Amino acid sequence: MIGAPVMSAAEVTAFLDREFPQLLSGHGRFRIEAVGPMTARVRLVYDERHLRPGGTLSGPSMFGLCDVSLYIAILAQIGPVALAVTTNLNINFLRRPQAIDLIGACRLIKLGKRLAVGEVWVYPDGSDDPVAHATGTYSIPPR
Repeated sequence: MIGAPVMSAAEVTAFLDREFPQLLSGHGRFRIEAVGPMTARVRLVYDERHLRPGGTLSGPSMFGLCDVSLYIAILAQIGPVALAVTTNLNINFLRRPQAIDLIGACRLIKLGKRLAVGEVWVYPDGSDDPVAHATGTYSIPPR
């Protein structure tokens, strides 16, 4: 059975505020809504800077949400490891998102000593119809 996270959402937030202060603050920031066993739920707070021509949220904004969601889910499970890094992230854009907050619902598929693999579904706030799906791998440094 998968163990409970070793860090709460508040503890992950405090760690990221110390190590990456630019990540969770300012316009268009990310907000950790929840962490659980092998999961994280992260909000991309809407800001006009995320728009692309046509009034839709940009692909890079959704990509960033997926990457950050994976990182947060991993941190919650293994603790404060600043040097865990993305080694691969693939994203499929499923439909055009509205100009609204986006939710990244992350589930870790595998969490080993050196690699973590997970997936993220991206939903507009208040909708069950996803706008993107990503899979990614993170490298975890040796302790």
